[in-house]
Amino acid sequence: MSEEEFKYVMSENPSGEPTMKSEVFAFLWETIKIVVVSLIIILPIRYYIVQPFFVKGASMESNFEDGDYIFVDELSYGLGNPSRGDVVIFRYPLDQSQFFIKRVIGLPNETIDIKNNKVTIYNAQHPEGVVLNETYLDPGQQTLGTSRIKLDSNDYFVLGDNRLRSSDSRTWGVLNRSFITGKAFIRLWPFSKLGTVPHFSYPI
Repeated sequence: MSEEEFKYVMSENPSGEPTMKSEVFAFLWETIKIVVVSLIIILPIRYYIVQPFFVKGASMESNFEDGDYIFVDELSYGLGNPSRGDVVIFRYPLDQSQFFIKRVIGLPNETIDIKNNKVTIYNAQHPEGVVLNETYLDPGQQTLGTSRIKLDSNDYFVLGDNRLRSSDSRTWGVLNRSFITGKAFIRLWPFSKLGTVPHFSYPI
């Protein structure tokens, strides 16, 4: 069959089978549907469930290094509140265009006392106070400063794991719940540390 005869058959299509043009259109339509469905699924996850975050600075060393790439879980705090030991991402209260990463130390309605390189928590369960055993800190770390702060019902006390190089609640005060956007969930980079972010529980 010559090229002209082939084109004629394809255009007339007397057998009623799909033409080349209709097959191309069907392929494009299926591709569009896949893209649209993928966006419907991915975009809500991207903007309402997890967000990417690059760690900047040394305030959380050595648990989080400068340049670490993590996913932030934004869904959990829509259903509940931060727990002690959570590593949270929040808007810096003194400049809300910046995002900080710190660890939750004190919870609402507690009193936090820092003295002699120790963090003591006073709450309803421990009115006499209990000293935190912070096993996630590197040897030689020091929680410098002397302060005693009573938290309100929506306030949290946050500290960096690298206490010697962290701007945190010791410096700029308590963190209101409204500034917290989520918690560190999965570390994607570096690959040597790929995995979920460990959570430290406290027996208080």
